[in-house]
Amino acid sequence: MLNYIADFYCHEIGLVIEIDGDSHEHRFLYDTKRQTELEAYGVAFLRFSNEDVKKNMFSVLLVIEAKVGELRD
Repeated sequence: MLNYIADFYCHEIGLVIEIDGDSHEHRFLYDTKRQTELEAYGVAFLRFSNEDVKKNMFSVLLVIEAKVGELRD
């Protein structure tokens, strides 16, 4: 997308899902710039930590399900 790579992207509803691991710890400004540029094209973002995905998968899935429902309406 543009010059960026997203972890997961659903074109039909314009949703990017990012899973942030250790590689993102010192990249806050880059990640913010990237997200802002993509949102300018109408793309929605969900961002989760690796730890949340590993330890709270049910909660992560509920958030994703709610966002997908919101974007489909």
